[in-house]
Amino acid sequence: MSQAAAGVEAAIEAFREGTPVLVHDAADREGETDLVYPAGAVTPEDVARMRNDAGGLVCVALADEVADAFGLPFLEEALDHPASADHELGYDERSSFSLPVNHRDTYTGITDEDRATTITELARAAASPENVNFSEEFRAPGHVHLLRAAPDLLADREGHTELGIVLAAAAGREPAVVVCEMLDGETGGALSPEDAKAYAERHGLAYVEGSAIIDRLG
Repeated sequence: MSQAAAGVEAAIEAFREGTPVLVHDAADREGETDLVYPAGAVTPEDVARMRNDAGGLVCVALADEVADAFGLPFLEEALDHPASADHELGYDERSSFSLPVNHRDTYTGITDEDRATTITELARAAASPENVNFSEEFRAPGHVHLLRAAPDLLADREGHTELGIVLAAAAGREPAVVVCEMLDGETGGALSPEDAKAYAERHGLAYVEGSAIIDRLG
């Protein structure tokens, strides 16, 4: 087995165990490494880690069929404002953002405990969407940003949203993953792949290139 393939297998096993992995999409795409979790395994301590060690936006990516079952739109389609039109993204054709939500059992929704509650409840809902009345359990706007994966996943789009959902499927997890960009604490830019790999090694986490996931699971 090649080193790249072994890295994908390590990431799948980590997901099975509920452990986060670091996923770098591609140098010619966003050029970012995200800290990616199976949503059902996230604790308040994990939210704190994303705040302190990653620093990006904490989002939950849902499979397309789950988002459809919940009636979740793309955010740009739900907004009646000129700013939501004519997106020009240098790395993709469209944004994956849907609604930002809080679970109704949360208070402000922003604390580590509140966000962990929203995230794990989203995972529970995604496991059996046919049994969930989304608007009864979640409210918008909130503090956990939802992302809609492309219908055919990596055949349609090669973002962290799709890479994470593919990993979750390979690991037998619910079709909901948390993604958070890793930023450089000194420059404020995206953490370099070299520094992301070093972080993974220090903390005993799997690091995997998006291209390796595409080659093995696409």
